[in-house]
Amino acid sequence: MGLIQDVLTSFVAIMPVTLAQSLILAFVVLGIMIPFRMLNFPDLTSEGAFPLGGCVCGVLLAAGVSPLTCIVVAFAAGFAAGCCTAFIHLRFRIHTLLAGILMMTMLYSINLRIMGKSNLSVFGTPAVFDWVPFARPGYPASKIVVAGVLALIVFAALYMFFRTEKGTAVRAVGANPDMAEAQGINVWAATIGGVGLASAFSASSGALMVQSQGFADVNMGLGILINGLAALMIGEAVVGKQTVWRQLLAPFAGAIIYYQLVSFCLAAGMPPPDLKLATGLFVLAMLALPSLKRGRGPAPAREAIRE
Repeated sequence: MGLIQDVLTSFVAIMPVTLAQSLILAFVVLGIMIPFRMLNFPDLTSEGAFPLGGCVCGVLLAAGVSPLTCIVVAFAAGFAAGCCTAFIHLRFRIHTLLAGILMMTMLYSINLRIMGKSNLSVFGTPAVFDWVPFARPGYPASKIVVAGVLALIVFAALYMFFRTEKGTAVRAVGANPDMAEAQGINVWAATIGGVGLASAFSASSGALMVQSQGFADVNMGLGILINGLAALMIGEAVVGKQTVWRQLLAPFAGAIIYYQLVSFCLAAGMPPPDLKLATGLFVLAMLALPSLKRGRGPAPAREAIRE
C-alpha cells in the first residue's frame, strides 16, 4: 500500500508538467493525423518539421524577435516543408513515406544551417507563456492556459474549415482522389495545402516547446513521430474517428492521455530507456487489435504466399 501511495504521490506531483507538455505536443499529433486520416497520405515530415519550428523560433528569439512572431514564422517554415514533401510525391511520383524521409533528412541539415550549431539556449528570453496575467511565468499553469487556449482556437478553426466546401474537397481527395478529380477538385492544391498545414502545426509545436523549455536542439524531434502515432491511436480508441469533430478531437485527447500514461510509468519506476520499447509495442498492439478482433490476422500473409 505504501508503494502505491508513493507512486500516486509522484504522479500527482508531475501531472501539471506533463499536462502542459501534452497540450504543446498535441499539435504534432494533429500534424500526423491530418495527412494520415484526412488525406490518406502517410507522412514522416513531422519528425523534421518539429525541430525546424524549434530552430527557427530559437534563432529569432535570440535575435530579440517577439515570441508570437517567432511562432508565426515557424508556422510558415513548417508549411513550406510540408508543401515540398507533397510536391515531391506528386511531381516525381515518389511514395509518400519516401518523400517524407527525404524531406526529414534534408531538414536536419537545414536546421543546422539555421542555428549554425547543434543547440541554442534561449533562457531568459520572452515567451508567449509570460503573457498570462494571473499565472507565474515559467510555471506549468501559464503553459497549460496558453497551450489550452491555442488548442481550442485551432480545433474550432479546423472544425469550421472542414465543414466548408474547400474542407470537404480536401477530405474527398483523401477518400478517393480519382473521383475527386472527376468532380473538378484540384487534387494537387488540396494535397499540397493539406500536408503543408499539417507540417505547419508540427513546426508550431516545436516553436512552443522551445519557448517552454528554453533551448532549441536539432535532435529535439527524435522519436516524436512514434510518440505522436501512439497518442493518435489512443485518442481514436477513446473518442473514435467516425465524424470530423471526433477526428479533430482525437489528437488532443490522445496526447493528454498518452503523456499522462508515460508520466505514470516513470512514477512507477520504469527506466526511461524502456519507454521507447513500451511505446513501440503499444502502437503495434493498437494497430493489430482491430485485425485480431475480426479474426483475420494471418489471412493476408497466406494470400500473399499463394500469389
